[in-house]
Amino acid sequence: MINSSLPKTLLRTCALASLGLLAGCSLKQDMAMQPKERPLWPSDFFTDGRSARPLVENTVARGSVLEDEMVIAKESNAFPWPLTLELLERGENRYKIFCSPCHGLQGDGNGMVAMRGMKHPPSYHQDRLRQVPNGYIYDVITNGFGAMLGYSAQVAAGDRWAIVAYVRALQLSRNAKISELPPDVSEKVLHPPAQKTPETPREGAPGGKTE
Repeated sequence: MINSSLPKTLLRTCALASLGLLAGCSLKQDMAMQPKERPLWPSDFFTDGRSARPLVENTVARGSVLEDEMVIAKESNAFPWPLTLELLERGENRYKIFCSPCHGLQGDGNGMVAMRGMKHPPSYHQDRLRQVPNGYIYDVITNGFGAMLGYSAQVAAGDRWAIVAYVRALQLSRNAKISELPPDVSEKVLHPPAQKTPETPREGAPGGKTE
C-alpha cells in the first residue's frame, strides 16, 4: 500500500522513471532480432552481392538418386519393380488414403468428395485410361492434371508406383477375360454358388405367426 504521506512530486518522479525503464524493454525475442539473411536478400558480405549461396559442387539432394531411378517417360509402359502381392497391398493402402476421396474405392470417379458436389474425375475403367501407359499414370500422380494437384510431396516415388499397380488391378478387375483367369476363379464366375433363400418363420415358431 502506497504511503499517502509521501509528497506527490516524489510519486510522479517514480512513475515517470518506471515508464522510462519499460520503454527501453523490447517485447520481441532475441531470436527474432538476430542478424540473418532472408532468401533473395542482397548482401554486402559476399562478392556476388547475393545472400543465397549456390550449392556445393557435386551436391546431390537427399532421395533424388532413388527417385531418378523410378522416373520413366510418360510414353513408356515399363514398370520399375516386379509386381508382387505385397506391392499391390501397399498400393491399395496408399490409394485408399490419397486417391479414393475423389476417384472412389473402385476407381469409377464416385468418391466422397465428388458425391458432395465437386467435379467427378474420369473413371479408370474407360477405354482411354485403360490404354494409357504406366508412365502416364505415374506422371499424373507426380505432377497433377487438370483440377488434380500433384502428390509428389505427399506420396513417395515408390508408393506412387504401388498406386499405379493397384490402379491397373482395378482396371483388370472389370475387364479381365475369363480365359485369362485361374481355373478356380473362372469356375466361380461361370457357375456362381446359388444364393440361399431366407426361410419364412413357421406358425408357432419364434418370430412366426401366432394367434
